[in-house]
Amino acid sequence: MEEQKKKKIWSIVKEISLYATIIVTGVFLIPNYVIAKNVVNGESMENTLYNEEQILTEMVSYRFGKPKRFDIIVFYRFFDEKNTNKSDKNAYEFYVKRIIGLPGERVRIEGDIIYINGKPLEEHYGKDPICDSGRAEEEITLGKDEYFVLGDNRGVSIDSRSSSVGNVKKDWILGKACARIYPFDKIGSIK
Repeated sequence: MEEQKKKKIWSIVKEISLYATIIVTGVFLIPNYVIAKNVVNGESMENTLYNEEQILTEMVSYRFGKPKRFDIIVFYRFFDEKNTNKSDKNAYEFYVKRIIGLPGERVRIEGDIIYINGKPLEEHYGKDPICDSGRAEEEITLGKDEYFVLGDNRGVSIDSRSSSVGNVKKDWILGKACARIYPFDKIGSIK
């Protein structure tokens, strides 16, 4: 009889441990290290993403590989580059943009043409032609861990053309936008 009590207690302890592991994984590990929900703020990614749409950001692949040209990323933009503490929610804001320039490349915008290493970039993501080259009017050489990003709505986007955003360091990238989860009639992967 005492052996049965021990087995029952051990069974309860194992079950509680399993539920605790599931809860810790679901509440802490997944949103902090695997996938996060973000909200698009503004019109800068139209016609791909719209204001207040909710997206899932996958945070694993860039730990094992590098971001690719045309990936849509979510990244931190720190208000003060001396304070890059991601746990300080007042130190940054999130941006959602498309990668155009990769580490080590030279980026320049002339008129509405984007040049990468002196060659025109063929892309079709821009909603409207580029009217303002910003700081990319002069050629920008990206560092070994820097990316040049643009919003798809080039007329209103504050992106790497602006000194307030500038080149995006790899450490600032939260992850790749992979799916839209709201509004419900647009649920699906992001192209």
